[in-house]
Amino acid sequence: MTRIATARAAALWASFVLAHALVAVLGWVLPAQPMGDVVLVYQPWAASAASGGAVVGITEPWVYPQLALLPMLAAHGIAAPLVPLLGAQGGYLVAWALLVTVGDLLAFAVLVGRCRDARRVGAAWFWCAALVLLGPIALYRIDAVTVPLAVIGALWLRRRPEVAMALLTVGAWIKIWPGALVAAALVAVRDRRRMLVAAAGTAGAIALLLLLLGADRELFGFLTAQTGRGLQIEAVAATPFLWLAVAGSASIAYSFEILTFQVEAGGADAVAAALTPVMALAVAALLALGVHRARRGVDARHLLPPLALALVTALIVTNKVGSPQFQTWLLAPVVLWLVLDRARALLPAALVLALCALTFAVYPLGYDALLRAEALPVAVLSIRNALLLVLLAASVRAILRVPTR
Repeated sequence: MTRIATARAAALWASFVLAHALVAVLGWVLPAQPMGDVVLVYQPWAASAASGGAVVGITEPWVYPQLALLPMLAAHGIAAPLVPLLGAQGGYLVAWALLVTVGDLLAFAVLVGRCRDARRVGAAWFWCAALVLLGPIALYRIDAVTVPLAVIGALWLRRRPEVAMALLTVGAWIKIWPGALVAAALVAVRDRRRMLVAAAGTAGAIALLLLLLGADRELFGFLTAQTGRGLQIEAVAATPFLWLAVAGSASIAYSFEILTFQVEAGGADAVAAALTPVMALAVAALLALGVHRARRGVDARHLLPPLALALVTALIVTNKVGSPQFQTWLLAPVVLWLVLDRARALLPAALVLALCALTFAVYPLGYDALLRAEALPVAVLSIRNALLLVLLAASVRAILRVPTR
């Protein structure tokens, strides 16, 4: 490596370390407990399974796919030697941050290589910036575990399609969203048969293992576990109801059943019920558009990234849940887009960075005021949700403008 390349690599890796350290520390000091799920939810689940008690997703219903328990158990094991120094919760928090950072480190190394490709280096800087702008929610949620799997899987789709699809399928059994990258690849990339066999084989092996462990009734319970939930306050569709709450015509209430804040207003339940079929229709329409463009002979390098980003964004926009960590789903498609087609990826990358910053301003910085239905945080959240719609429109526009070979 030349001196310039060495200096570039040193600066990039130093930024990676500093970004993760900063975000990890912010989780301890910012309001609204941005790392609360890790110790209040993940740790008890892991402790129960490790001690021979109830195993979520196996012996009892669970909102996540079953493989989500594996990183929780891994953090439980890493935390064991830290407990005497930091206590049970402190040790588990540090262990979780280390686990996510190691996963990101592996994906970052795959992305940047020897730091000789300007497009990959630019994508790496984008990732660091997005992590800092989104804040601790980018680290202290189960979604953070799926990001490196999605990044590596997306980058390997062309050279190692079987391994890539296996990684993405494993990611989908942790949190469903990487399945959007699987679907996009099956539409856009020509070597579909090998990828389909790899994805189906991985999913089948996981399902068989879970059945052998006793998850017969709960095997696909995560698909229906939240069908009856209401409209979460941060969901895009909840935006009009939040303004009604500002005016005093609606309210925000905490659901102890699903541990989140929801909108209570006339019509909110009907909107929540309608969003699931709307999501299915949106995904089907985007896949149909992708198939149409693929049949026109467009280059997969130009079609795959915007199609993947459109599908992931649609999952967020049409979701009755609007959790802030959903913004991490956008990182892998944009990283891939910056690597394969940087010129067309600049606008989506800028939009995602803005979405991360606005989400950080809402949670955790302005969350207490949001729960009081104050106008300023509701306005910030409304802008964030509007930008999600802009990002979806920009992605669809990019799909339509992919040049035909």
